[in-house]
Amino acid sequence: MSSTPIDPDLDLSIQRVIHAPRRAVWEAWTRPEQLQQWWIPAPMTARVDALDVRPGGAFVTRMSEDGQTFEAHIDGIFLFAEEPSRLVFTNAIDSTWHPSLPDPVAMTAEIILRECPEGTDYQAIVRHGTPRQRVRHEELGFFDGWGAVTEALARLVETGGAASEEARA
Repeated sequence: MSSTPIDPDLDLSIQRVIHAPRRAVWEAWTRPEQLQQWWIPAPMTARVDALDVRPGGAFVTRMSEDGQTFEAHIDGIFLFAEEPSRLVFTNAIDSTWHPSLPDPVAMTAEIILRECPEGTDYQAIVRHGTPRQRVRHEELGFFDGWGAVTEALARLVETGGAASEEARA
């Protein structure tokens, strides 16, 4: 389903089975009230400022340590959206369609949702422009961070409800 094979020199990937219907996983990605429950690793909290899930639509989230003061997290756009199976977004173009040099790395993320007997085969592929950016993202904790939010996503949709603070921890 991915348009481009994974390049181990440029790409990082997380894959797991989520024991919930693919539609539930899609909605957790595309509904702001659900996305903000799992998109940032606990104990941080997320706020969704824009979630226009269509090619060229804005994807803007902010994060907070105290739930009061929020700082930039993602300011990007969706490149592709195929309900309920695939989302592609980038932070290399900001939500106003200007080229961006995001800190710490520019990336394009592809979220692939496949039906499987146990629920949803979930894969996140994060693509980088250079091997150096890929290594930097991995060193910054890609697997811990994306692993934690994928776990929070799974907990949210597998329980069929809101993610509690306890489940996010």
